[in-house]
Amino acid sequence: MRTLCASTLIGEFFVIGFAGLVAMKSDDLTMTAVWTVCGVGMLFSLLLCGMITRPGGVQLGWALQIALIVSGFLIPAMFFLGAVFAGLWWASIHYGRQIDAAKARWASQQPEGSHN
Repeated sequence: MRTLCASTLIGEFFVIGFAGLVAMKSDDLTMTAVWTVCGVGMLFSLLLCGMITRPGGVQLGWALQIALIVSGFLIPAMFFLGAVFAGLWWASIHYGRQIDAAKARWASQQPEGSHN
């Protein structure tokens, strides 16, 4: 699960950065505000990569997905991109857990001294 979720979060890191570039074109937002919010979001996505397997890591990831969708009020394309990444986040968790369970079953079936 960790690998799939981290891959999604790295993708979000770049999407947040590109969204910052788009948001800079808005006359309603200052460059400082845009890059403070985007910088925090980008840092948060990177930190979450290491927190996925810890308690609350998945929930914090969902909070980031909601924030991406809500950012659509400032950058309309983010409604779509946020929904896409929320779907990827769900798939990363769902299929990642299935892969982890399959790996655990496989490992439990291996002989004691086997290191394949």
